[in-house]
Amino acid sequence: MKKYVILWVLAVMVLACGNSNENQTSTTQSLGITDNEILVGSSLALGGHAGYLGTQTLHGAMAYINHVNQQGGIHGRRIRVIAYDDGYDPPRCVTNTQRLIVQDKVFTLFCYVGTPTTVKILPLVEEARIPVVGMFTGANALREPLNRYLINVRASYYQETGAAVKHLVEAMKLKKIAVFYQYDAYGFDGLKGTEIALRPYGLVPVATGTYIRGTLDVDGGLQKIMDAQAEAVVMIGTYEPCAKFIRLAKEKHFSPVFYNVSFVGADELARLLGQIDEKIIVTQVVPPPEVSDSNKELWGAREYVALLKQYYPSDRPNFVSLEGYINAKVLVEGLERAGRELNREKFINAIESIQKLDLGIANLLSFSPRDHQGLERVYFTHLQDGKFVWRNH
Repeated sequence: MKKYVILWVLAVMVLACGNSNENQTSTTQSLGITDNEILVGSSLALGGHAGYLGTQTLHGAMAYINHVNQQGGIHGRRIRVIAYDDGYDPPRCVTNTQRLIVQDKVFTLFCYVGTPTTVKILPLVEEARIPVVGMFTGANALREPLNRYLINVRASYYQETGAAVKHLVEAMKLKKIAVFYQYDAYGFDGLKGTEIALRPYGLVPVATGTYIRGTLDVDGGLQKIMDAQAEAVVMIGTYEPCAKFIRLAKEKHFSPVFYNVSFVGADELARLLGQIDEKIIVTQVVPPPEVSDSNKELWGAREYVALLKQYYPSDRPNFVSLEGYINAKVLVEGLERAGRELNREKFINAIESIQKLDLGIANLLSFSPRDHQGLERVYFTHLQDGKFVWRNH
């Protein structure tokens, strides 16, 4: 009889531990949720050499979140965003993320900016099982293999460089293509995407040049590319070093086609270049924000312009903050679909249920349990009269 009593006591203890774990999991999934608030955390560059990208991403997102909060929030809850400056520095981003998860206990992470910073937080994301929504990076490492907790909105760098190489080779009949890239995870991803895109044409980069993140040391990379007599340069960098590269090339009478991926920050690149007369292309993952009233399929861009003017009247509409705005719309859509009884797993399931959602940007949004990238389209813009203008290739 004693034997059965002991076994029964052990069974009760096991069940109690199981229930404790379940309760702990339930509590973890509900972190950042109160009766009237949803807490969201972000780490992004708010100053320094990538400060324009982070600031504008956050302003675009907050324009929509402020609007939603003014309308009463989501199922009776308002969204509160805690944003920390990481200066586009991976260690600072990791520290900020630990603080957001452990001390601030946010429900979800949101609007991270940059590849080298975002890839460094993946172990924290996995351990905490916390969603990350709307990263301003097209890195393949955040897409493959699929990670349940990463919600990518934008098209990837592979898609951007693939579309650009096709245009350079097929439409412009260019074969001598070089790559200038930031020497880190962001640049390596763009380089690999370019190499993959060139392969079907039997081509490889005729030269590569690099610079160190946070510097403007582009001279050596430019010289290598000039020596190879490149006809086009694929540029995987940020606005200041890319602008310096193009200006120096012009001074040296080197005039290839300059192509940049979206992360460069097209509007800031155009400002730094002024009225420079060169062939400069930037692929975008959102359409130009300022469109005519007659373009009915881009109603979302006009909505963004109106709300940005309301909440950030000193900001000019731009591609970066429009992307942040779209990220916020995806966040809100997922929260609305998840319902009042909210937790992290329900939220991710809700995101995965979104199919062919029209955001008014001529690009329908879809997710699934097997696909955590919502948008696929790449837009081509060309520098014209000091601004980047959309051409529908």
